[in-house]
Amino acid sequence: MLTGKHLIAGQWVGSDQTFANMPVSGAVDHFSVGTPILVDAAAKAAEEAFWSFGYSSRAERANFLRAIADQIDARGDDITAMGMKETGLPEARLMGERGRTVGQLRLFADHIEAGDYLDRCHDGALPDRAPLPRPDLRMVQRPIGPVAVFGASNFPLAFSTAGGDTAAALAAGCPVVVKGHSAHPGVADIVAQAIHEAIKECDIHPGVFSQIQGGNRAVGQAVVQHPLIKAVGFTGSLAGGRALFDLCAARPEPIPFFGELGSVNPMFILDGALSQRGADLGTAWAGSLTMGAGQFCTNPGIAVVVEGDAVEAFAAAAKTALAETAGQTMLTDGIASAYHDGTARVAGTPGIRTVLTTTCEGRMATPYLFASTAVEWMANAALGEEVFGPLGLIITAKDKAEQVAVAQSFQGQLTCTIHMEDADLSDAQALFPVLERKAGRILVNGFPTGVEVSDTMVHGGPYPASTNFGATSVGTLSIRRFLRPVCYQNLPDSLLPSDLV
Repeated sequence: MLTGKHLIAGQWVGSDQTFANMPVSGAVDHFSVGTPILVDAAAKAAEEAFWSFGYSSRAERANFLRAIADQIDARGDDITAMGMKETGLPEARLMGERGRTVGQLRLFADHIEAGDYLDRCHDGALPDRAPLPRPDLRMVQRPIGPVAVFGASNFPLAFSTAGGDTAAALAAGCPVVVKGHSAHPGVADIVAQAIHEAIKECDIHPGVFSQIQGGNRAVGQAVVQHPLIKAVGFTGSLAGGRALFDLCAARPEPIPFFGELGSVNPMFILDGALSQRGADLGTAWAGSLTMGAGQFCTNPGIAVVVEGDAVEAFAAAAKTALAETAGQTMLTDGIASAYHDGTARVAGTPGIRTVLTTTCEGRMATPYLFASTAVEWMANAALGEEVFGPLGLIITAKDKAEQVAVAQSFQGQLTCTIHMEDADLSDAQALFPVLERKAGRILVNGFPTGVEVSDTMVHGGPYPASTNFGATSVGTLSIRRFLRPVCYQNLPDSLLPSDLV
């Protein structure tokens, strides 16, 4: 059952105004609108909780993370039903995303129990060293304090209330204040209930987690500007993320803003791969492009090829597969409207040729396919901006050197992909150094949709893919966003953090 309220340090709190969700079907639900006053209460409770939670043992935090996962699983049917109602996502997708969400929580529990992330170092004292003695020095990673997390529109579970940012922050020992996304407040409500029960079960300070629902832009501004918030995790649009990033930088005490802001994820199809399996690649690309109505931040929106007879087979196969793809419901009316506007912008750009045009209305999305030459594409920088949805663009270069020039012209990306055969090795070697500087993840003969949650995953990249090229929002490495190294000189064991003793 929905509360329709905010969870502030263990209390369900309402407010004078309400907003409604946007269900694909079924009755509308109403939720309390967030306010800066609630943000202040949540941040103060988080700071109070830090004095116990930030100094809790790794075993205690691991137990808490597993308890959250169990409580989410216990509400699995309710979460799936509400997710289908609010987002239009199919049952299988939501069940898979729930599995990923609880898997992240349990992975972080295992990760902190192992302790490798602490980077523990010890330089023993050298009292007899000349010309100066060396003191006893120890170093360990410590939690930074309360963290703000913004729910993402396209992942109501894995990147929202109890998603990767929240899991990483709690694992590090940082209390969390979540700003819920208005695209799926019902799902957020149920997941917050799960966390609330886990807090009680584990006897943890209730200020360790608060959630403030959306419905008011002032909430987002207030949470990133609150002086007790020490870092922000965000997944969303470039415009919204950049505005919040600037607010964080303008604070009297600037704080890190870890924003994942989107990407066009270019694929470079080399001659051997194009000639040997161009049609198969076109069909497979269409499948990746339309997965989840194209609403994945790793959606491979651009394919870069070198002109030749094989290009036509690739383009024709992609067109056929896309034309056979049924319309899909997008997550919100706003996302659908932005997709319609984006397709119109691309179609109206000089030098763009329409390969496949469709008709989509309201919240439905159908795929579009366009083509351009490398010269025309590089002359129109706006074509490098993400269109969130199932839109594909084929860029044809006149030769291999121009294909590399196209690679150099891209801004920062989450992913870059090379499709190649053994005969393409030298061409791949020419591309590889360029792509390595452009993206956080490089693939060969695969498609970037589907992000593994693991120790090695990097989901980030140079700006504008993310606001911090040294961080990832997926995988165990993401915990480091919410830690800082502290050196302890000549401290007795009785004063050292428990992780160093």
